[in-house]
Amino acid sequence: MIRELCLLRHAQAVVNAGENDFNRALTGRGNRDACTVGLWMRREQWLPERVLCSPAVRTQATATKVLGMLGIDAGRITTDPRLYFQGTAQIKAVLATVSSRCQRLLLVGHNPDLEALLLELTGPSDVPAGGQRMPTATLAKLQIRGDWQWLPAGCAHLVSLITAKKIPGTDEKPP
Repeated sequence: MIRELCLLRHAQAVVNAGENDFNRALTGRGNRDACTVGLWMRREQWLPERVLCSPAVRTQATATKVLGMLGIDAGRITTDPRLYFQGTAQIKAVLATVSSRCQRLLLVGHNPDLEALLLELTGPSDVPAGGQRMPTATLAKLQIRGDWQWLPAGCAHLVSLITAKKIPGTDEKPP
């Protein structure tokens, strides 16, 4: 059975030396980019069955904006502290808790963990080389054969990797 996993790095957040990293809010651009990603997902008719999210303010805001554009209640977001800078092993532990009935999953988190997970699941040859592969507001759509409980290296195929800045037709108005 093929499952779909979308890895979404949070949108641009305020950089403030005095601010606690966990509590960083989205910038104006970050809010717009999160909406753009949600609109793209709606145009592509990609609706997640489950949404897993880091508990950080910027990831929660990103997930809420994206789901708003999809017409999905933000109450469907499941937060897990293991998604806040705990490494790929912890992300995979969270994924292992997902029901095998779930076909489409959206995971909203942070770099470097998301980029490391992307490279592990797909293999480096499947991901474009050079620079940061997942800047803010980047969505990586993967197809995975097998179950959420078993995600060995190279088990996924990268379907698309898109940043909000490169999404065509971003002048569309929210619903």
